[in-house]
Amino acid sequence: MTADVPAQHTPDAADAAPVRAEQERRHARRIEVWSMAWVLLALVIWGWFAFLILADYGPELDGRALCRGPLVGPVYEDGRCSDSLRQWPALLAILALAVIATVSAAATIVYAKVLSRLTHRDGPGVRPTG
Repeated sequence: MTADVPAQHTPDAADAAPVRAEQERRHARRIEVWSMAWVLLALVIWGWFAFLILADYGPELDGRALCRGPLVGPVYEDGRCSDSLRQWPALLAILALAVIATVSAAATIVYAKVLSRLTHRDGPGVRPTG
């Protein structure tokens, strides 16, 4: 009777280890791509913040923009210089976004590096010494 039943193959730990290691490597690469996306987003937001706070804006007068950047020059009370993105509450909100994106970028970079190190260890049964 046992001859009629086909032998069932059960995967053992040796077969599952390479598959699991490949899945971990793919996950580490995916997190690394996300970390680079966070870095690019943070750089864009920091660039936008720097432009808004430093660049002159408004109508031109004698070849120069009439309104100075909030950090560069004095604030003019002229109605032509009222730009809502150049006011300090909006600038602080953009600064907060830049900081959040930078912290997220740093956290995902560290996480990606840790995952990468864990996937490149010598084997599934090897324990660190020390």
